[in-house]
Amino acid sequence: MPKINVYLPDELAEAVKKAGVPVSAVCQRALEQAVQRVTAIRETALAAPDVDRLTARFTHFTPRAREVIKLSVEQARASGAAEVGTEHLLGGMLAEGGNLALQVLGALEIEPAEVRRRLDHLGAQSPTPPEDGDAELTFGASAAAALELTVTEATALGHNYVGCEHLLLGLITEPDGAAGQILRGLGAEQRLTRRAVSAALAGYVHLRAQTQAAAPPPALPAGAAEALSAAVREELRPILRRLERLEEHLGPADGA
Repeated sequence: MPKINVYLPDELAEAVKKAGVPVSAVCQRALEQAVQRVTAIRETALAAPDVDRLTARFTHFTPRAREVIKLSVEQARASGAAEVGTEHLLGGMLAEGGNLALQVLGALEIEPAEVRRRLDHLGAQSPTPPEDGDAELTFGASAAAALELTVTEATALGHNYVGCEHLLLGLITEPDGAAGQILRGLGAEQRLTRRAVSAALAGYVHLRAQTQAAAPPPALPAGAAEALSAAVREELRPILRRLERLEEHLGPADGA
């Protein structure tokens, strides 16, 4: 049987040893689930995205995440695009309007309205594709890669579902797509956003425990959303202070 090395942080490795966790069995199960999800993504990316069948294909995606994908396909078709791109996935996320990813962006002080403006500017610059009613619309290479990274992010966080917050991380991590370029340009750095997602989910779990809710992350009430954003900003404040001190230490760039 082939052997794959798994590297763990020292603290986690020690905790695993003390708890007697069956590492091989756990890793096999996690990898099996990840392979199934990534395979489903690849099969969908290679075929025409059938909006009515996306729910069946993306079984581990939350209802909101599936809705985002449906909206992204519809936006690509409406714009006459030759393929579904990462910009359509990001546009679908904005159009859905009630997902946790938007709360994370708000905590990072990135306004959805500004993201929308940049997407619209990108669309205005894109050449109009030739009309071809018989052409099959598929996910582009960057969009398919972003969806695969979405599954990877969910697996890395130990989650048994794939939500819009994971899609946000997938879009940021994917290097070539327009969505990642827009988000990174607005300050959504990969590690910072991943920490913001973790903080947001921790805040959501706390809120859900208080309200006895049992569903996957839904749209939060206005007051709860503000409280969650404040909690995430508090979590990120030490990181931002360290970055500011580092910038002060380095000083202004030459010629600035």
